[in-house]
Order: sequence, then structure tokens, then C-alpha cells
Amino acid sequence: MGKIIINSFEEFASYEGKRLGESSWLEVSQERVDEFADATLDHQWIHVDVERAKKESIYKNTIAHGYLTLSLLPHMWNEIIEVNNLKMMVNYGMDNMRFGIPVITGSKIRLVADLKKIENLRGICKTTIAFQIEIEGQRKPALKGEAQFLYYFE
Repeated sequence: MGKIIINSFEEFASYEGKRLGESSWLEVSQERVDEFADATLDHQWIHVDVERAKKESIYKNTIAHGYLTLSLLPHMWNEIIEVNNLKMMVNYGMDNMRFGIPVITGSKIRLVADLKKIENLRGICKTTIAFQIEIEGQRKPALKGEAQFLYYFE
């Protein structure tokens, strides 16, 4: 399934209740985890101390921060869909977000997205995207929930 191109509210609305797509797989490297730790000041050993994690962690490796996994959603979302003719787009909120299993550093993740609901709020397009961030080779997702975006078409 290729990238979906949306040019209007009506085009977007035609996908309501449907799968929008899947992103490509993205590796969550130790370098990415370390950079996220630096950016967020969260240097908990389970994320950044490779030697200690090998010895003491039940995963025998470091794991990605849950919020790092979440923060990769916009990048992966942009692989699935391109929305044109916009003044702007706003991240509006998250609902029912749950972390399933940890992302072991070095694993690959991808986004799977469905358009659950779309509304026209006096000219503002509000979408509710049901999403899962999957881990390659795992049955249970790393993260799932609903993301709301506001699209201001021109």
C-alpha cells in the first residue's frame, strides 16, 4: 500500500473506518535511545547502561523509553499519509494510550493506522486515528491508542 495523498476534507472522509496504511520498519538504535535520554534528561540505566542491562535486566539488553516510541509516531505517520492544501496541522490529543511490551534496543518498529473517525468542526477537520506501533517479530504491540489531529484546510 503506497502513501495516501489527501487534498480535501471530502477525500479524507472517504477513508473513515478504513486502514490508512503501515509505515516502513524503523530501527530503534542505542544511539537514538541515548540521544532521547539526553534530550529528556531521563538517563535511567535500563535505557542507557548497556553493560548493566546485560547483567541485571530481565530483557538482557537496554530498552527504549516508552515516550521515545511515542515520539516516533509523527515521522512514521508522514510515511503513511500526505495531506495537502493546509494552512496548518495541530496535534490535538491522545486517548486510550497503552504501552504493551517494551522495545528492546536494536528492534524495528512500525506504525499501523486506521481512520476511526473524522469530523468537520466549522471548517476544521478533526481526525481520530486508531494506531498501533508494532515490533518486528512480536505479536503484541509496543504501543496503541488513538491520536487526534486537527487539519486546517485552505
